[in-house]
Amino acid sequence: MRLRHIEVFNAVMLTGSVSAAARMINVTQPAVSRTLQHAELQLGFQLFQRVGGRLKPTVEAQTLYPHIERLFAQLDEVQRLSASLKAGRGKGELRVHTVLALSYEVFPRAMRLFREKHPSVIVHHEALHSPQIVSSLVLQEADVGYVFSAVSHPALAQEQLAVRRVVCVVPKGLLPAKQVKAGTITLAQLAKLPVIALDGQDPLGTLLAHAVRDSGAGLQEVMTVQTYHVALALAHHGVGVAMVEGCTAASADLERVDVLALEPELATTVRMLRPLARPNSLITRAFTRCMQQALQQLA
Repeated sequence: MRLRHIEVFNAVMLTGSVSAAARMINVTQPAVSRTLQHAELQLGFQLFQRVGGRLKPTVEAQTLYPHIERLFAQLDEVQRLSASLKAGRGKGELRVHTVLALSYEVFPRAMRLFREKHPSVIVHHEALHSPQIVSSLVLQEADVGYVFSAVSHPALAQEQLAVRRVVCVVPKGLLPAKQVKAGTITLAQLAKLPVIALDGQDPLGTLLAHAVRDSGAGLQEVMTVQTYHVALALAHHGVGVAMVEGCTAASADLERVDVLALEPELATTVRMLRPLARPNSLITRAFTRCMQQALQQLA
């Protein structure tokens, strides 16, 4: 199939009629009909059958369509990357992505520090999940990203900024005062309490799952969440113990919860990611230093 055939085929699949497809891609109805006929002649099989005034895709067309969808998704990425390259990045702007856990305490502190030295730079921030940050950086839609997990991608450079210990956020009253004063809790002690687990695909969730498995301690998981601050909020409301990294624990309300270090010690690493295709600009380096300083403030 030629690109024109693919474009028309996709339009008809999306709209269900020749007239609507013609409007969608801004051509005449006869042009759409001719292009479909040419495509079917070239392929050697029918793509559509007319049923009740609408075009119904054949089995062959339905088999072909998922591949067409993937092709259009790739074309969309090319257009996004082209637009990003054309627009460039103004010296007075910085596009920053952070994972959600870094957007509540660390990013605002870093932003305050950055504004003190670079008040004229406009910062555009988005809080995303790690895979979304990686994709955006590869497409050069952002200048820099900050995540917890190590990322191996040939188009990205990375730098370790800080190591944060895993802590347990425990609703008030669940632990005796003596243990709260000690400031630590073991996995064996945690096994006696209701626990809010993190998704197994999350880097910290994976780390905790391995630690629990290796220790042989069976936890009483009352629910699973994907976001650290959701786990923290649930702990605030007494649902269970949240196991999170120190950046999230910095938002804990100490009148409602106790924060204890987990034993044995587990840690996560905060990393900076940036596109290799772009120079490591002075502004990007300056903001990364502010992120490091903000992380040190929360240590």
